[in-house]
Amino acid sequence: MSNPSDYTTVIKPNAGLFNLKMREVWAYRDLVFILARRDIVATYKQTILGPLWFLISPVLTVIVYMFVFGSIAGISTDGMPQAVFYLGGITLWNYFSSCFTATANTFTTNAQIFGKVYFPRIVAPMANVLSNMVKLFIQMLLFIGVLAYYLLQDNSAITLANEIYLLPVLILMMAGLSLGVGIVISSLTTKYRDFKNFIGFGVSLLMYASPVIYPISAVKDQGYGALLAYNPIAPIIETFRYIFTGQGCLDWNGLLVSGLATICILLFGLILFNRVERTFMDTV
Repeated sequence: MSNPSDYTTVIKPNAGLFNLKMREVWAYRDLVFILARRDIVATYKQTILGPLWFLISPVLTVIVYMFVFGSIAGISTDGMPQAVFYLGGITLWNYFSSCFTATANTFTTNAQIFGKVYFPRIVAPMANVLSNMVKLFIQMLLFIGVLAYYLLQDNSAITLANEIYLLPVLILMMAGLSLGVGIVISSLTTKYRDFKNFIGFGVSLLMYASPVIYPISAVKDQGYGALLAYNPIAPIIETFRYIFTGQGCLDWNGLLVSGLATICILLFGLILFNRVERTFMDTV
């Protein structure tokens, strides 16, 4: 009788729907870092300012927000300096939107690579999340620098909260949420191209449904303020501001709901992604 070890190719039946191949993904962990490095280098390789755009983009955005929403619209910032408030909102939001946009285009962007060589397809969106984390850390340094400036000015509206230890949790939650939502959209895009047109439009709408340019307290007592309870991004951004400034609110129930929603969306996205990747080359 032949010994199974004599064979170099083993044909196995199709994996089950809930087989997420996490062990296989771990075996390809080096590829995640290689693709992440490729994304960082390719984005700014032929630009004049290069990685400085990581800082220029949020600075220009904050200036526009201060003029439009602060001066003209007069939207409250919960007593915080406008630069700190808006920068605190867009720091995490930029990370989410960048990860979501890149992940949502996973199949269409990497179709040529996917068609030539095999590796767990989930590695590509994971690399997007990792590469954008470099951008997040650089923009966080900018935020901390602006925050330190106001602290040196003895600004009583800013006090670091004791819950600063929540920062890594918030980053992981935002990473998981952007990955989950992104792979759901990317999976649907392979069959329904309409979702590709929805990506940019949907990100813009979601930003206005999140407390990026306004605090939760500004809409809490209004009828549509309750809609924020259904947005898992809202508690993450609000908590991020709170732990650095001591202003706003720390909603433990909201964070718990947001965490559970992140886990559910991520698991659903992985299952859907795992199912679509088997036949996506026929439709992309």
